[in-house]
Amino acid sequence: MMVPAVLLLLGALTAVIAPRLIARADWPDHEPVVALWAWQCVVAAVLLCCALSMTLSAAAAWQAVRGHVFAPAPQSVVEAYALGATGPWAAATAVLLACGGLWSGAMLVREILRSRAGHRSRRAELRLRAPLLPGEESASGRLFVLEGERADAWWLAGAEPRLVVTTAALRRLKGRQLDAVLAHEQGHAQARHDWLLHCSTALATGFPQVPVFAAFRDEMHRLVELSADDMASRRFGRLTTALALVELNEDRGVFGPSPAPQAHVPQRVNRLLTPPDRLTAARRLRLTAAASLVPVIPVLVTLVPALRALG
Repeated sequence: MMVPAVLLLLGALTAVIAPRLIARADWPDHEPVVALWAWQCVVAAVLLCCALSMTLSAAAAWQAVRGHVFAPAPQSVVEAYALGATGPWAAATAVLLACGGLWSGAMLVREILRSRAGHRSRRAELRLRAPLLPGEESASGRLFVLEGERADAWWLAGAEPRLVVTTAALRRLKGRQLDAVLAHEQGHAQARHDWLLHCSTALATGFPQVPVFAAFRDEMHRLVELSADDMASRRFGRLTTALALVELNEDRGVFGPSPAPQAHVPQRVNRLLTPPDRLTAARRLRLTAAASLVPVIPVLVTLVPALRALG
């Protein structure tokens, strides 16, 4: 039975070729939303190759699994997959891929729990630094001002999400720059970028030796910021958003000769100060459609023997 091996080969080729094609293209920086979708489709195709290969390998190794997978299929379809002509590698492949799937799930759960613990820690720190006075009620609204000498702003998720801004940031942000920061963080929340970061970090942490997952994590962290920048700039202007980035990060040394911790900030500022060079709607649609077809290929490869048997 060659289909599981072909699926694994297809997954490996997708993991190697697709990231290089995206990296060589010049449109991801101009269209971060399309690039985010393309990366998700590539990783989904790789994972789908592994899942389908695991399913067919398990069906070849164990009769009970085969009965469930091919229960509604006619006998000619079952014979087309040559499930009986397999060696001992089928069971080993199925078990190995199943362990990889379980490990990925465990890493995702760990990442979510770690993120929630971080949110609880930040809320506890916020209550400690800004406690309620006797008789004072919790303030409602999406903006919370915190005393601090360092210019900083972050989105605090939860039942009552809000933007936390330090007094140093308020002194720095002029005019509508604060609104741009709020729109940037709201863009992250509305697009649920946190789930993209959780999934990409879980895969990169669980499989550190797989380059495609490390590149997926790095690109997700970069592209979600570009996407949120675009959301803010569409409402308050590119110059206002760029100046807000500068004011919040100027004291952190990111614009110096060796801005290692947050080297992407100067690139984001330069991008906002450069006239936008967006793709046409037709080309964006073509890129989106092409990316959407990538996860379909493993499904078609899996169905080839069945289609031949029925055709």
